[in-house]
Amino acid sequence: MDTKGRENRCKGRTKSGKPCGAAATDGGLCFFHANPNKASELGRIGGRSKRHAAAESGDPLPTLDSAVALRDIAGRLIADVIAGQVHPRIAAVLPPLMNLQLQAINIADLEQRLAKLEQSKLRGGTPDEPATGRDRDRESGAGDGGDVD
Repeated sequence: MDTKGRENRCKGRTKSGKPCGAAATDGGLCFFHANPNKASELGRIGGRSKRHAAAESGDPLPTLDSAVALRDIAGRLIADVIAGQVHPRIAAVLPPLMNLQLQAINIADLEQRLAKLEQSKLRGGTPDEPATGRDRDRESGAGDGGDVD
């Protein structure tokens, strides 16, 4: 092995026990072996700078309870990605969640429509027409045998 190239290398060892390959400072150690706490400090600073800020835009997130709201937020998301306000990797995880929300909205809508149909069938009318006076009397039990025309 060439000892001339090793002279300028750090005399410290890595966690795995191998020789450190970094360039040595005047003391014979690399910057991080000479300052062991500096690596963790710099790592914390780097981690803080990469942390995702929640809702930096200041615009409150609308309730996503309709297909129109989901369409609007998708448009906003696309604009934010293009403007560089949202990282593409973050934006990539949102469409499956938005699709799940849309499916839940559709199912809830179908359940409401079915319940409305079932109620109208019990009343004997159509789902959009209100129960007539006679239907209300029948449901309440009033008007039995006392109808005078």
